[in-house]
Amino acid sequence: MDNNLDRRGFVTKVSAFGVASAFAGAAIAQEDAGFVLPKLPYAFDALEPHIDARTVEIHYDKHHRTYVSNLNKLLAGNKELMKMEIHQLVGNISKVPETIRQGVINNAGGNVNHILYWDVMGPKGGGSPTGAIAKAIDQAFESFDKFKEKVNQAGLTRFGSGWSWLVVDSTKKLQVISTPNQDSPLMNGHTPILGIDVWEHAYYLKYQNKRADYLAAWWNLVNWKAVSDRFGAAISKS
Repeated sequence: MDNNLDRRGFVTKVSAFGVASAFAGAAIAQEDAGFVLPKLPYAFDALEPHIDARTVEIHYDKHHRTYVSNLNKLLAGNKELMKMEIHQLVGNISKVPETIRQGVINNAGGNVNHILYWDVMGPKGGGSPTGAIAKAIDQAFESFDKFKEKVNQAGLTRFGSGWSWLVVDSTKKLQVISTPNQDSPLMNGHTPILGIDVWEHAYYLKYQNKRADYLAAWWNLVNWKAVSDRFGAAISKS
């Protein structure tokens, strides 16, 4: 398996989304493969003990890979959509034909959501944010602790599968929101900068039905440098 990028360049795809350093390479070798699965930026066991290696392996190599594969199948032959950056495709979902739109929402959303998810975690994560993102969180939510409570509550009250997000809205303010399934905040004009996957496949092997325990442990993994970079990119957009 080749780690080279496709001809459109995954670095371009990711850079446009403010995360050029997040993933180097791709796991699909064919030149015209379309969208590609980014290389995981750490080993499967790097997030232990908070997320076990087997969960990361299945989540990345089965679930995320399937979203990418299914998206390419859905868009086969549609050159205009295939040449879009992944975040542009999700953010312009109304341009997708109705006959395949829900499938694209599910699979393009699953792809772009997981790109962020892997990026904003890391083996040396945790702690509190600093700099501009810390100040913005305090301004929007009064304190870091209240912010964490709001994010956790959004994840806990998401019925079934979905996500809890910190987003920059169209007025460049921070909001905490939740979305179902693989819907992306990009579909509503928001720029996600932190996201927690609360689908059961993200935590069930270790935490079973204890989503609250998973959410509590997740904060030991958050990569504040990645979140800060995404925040800076989002507020600098015209």
